[in-house]
Amino acid sequence: MQEVYEFLKKCGTYYLATVEGDQPRVRPFGTIDLFEDKLYIQTGKSKPCFAQMNGAKVEICAFDGGVWLRVAATLVDDDRYEAKAHMLDNYPNLKRMYDAADANTAVLYLKDATATFSSFTAAPRTVQF
Repeated sequence: MQEVYEFLKKCGTYYLATVEGDQPRVRPFGTIDLFEDKLYIQTGKSKPCFAQMNGAKVEICAFDGGVWLRVAATLVDDDRYEAKAHMLDNYPNLKRMYDAADANTAVLYLKDATATFSSFTAAPRTVQF
């Protein structure tokens, strides 16, 4: 999990795929946090993507220097103040829009994740957490 965290952090931007009805949705994300041995992402509960993510299967894709990472997981909302505060402390620029005590801030952790590192020069390698 640490390797996945470091890769996504290094990339800065990754892409999160969800499904809305029968329509795939893909959007850029930039938050990744390691808290209590879980990987977390952040969004707002008022955004359409939150309804598509909470309790749903998603896939994350990121690319860096000839290596790409795909992570398939289920996202689980963690509404605790501590989880939100940890995320926002690591992304202080988000504090202009979000607050750990507000009803809009959402942090979700990856559950039952399968991460696959791939490249054109090596066999794929899978990590589960």
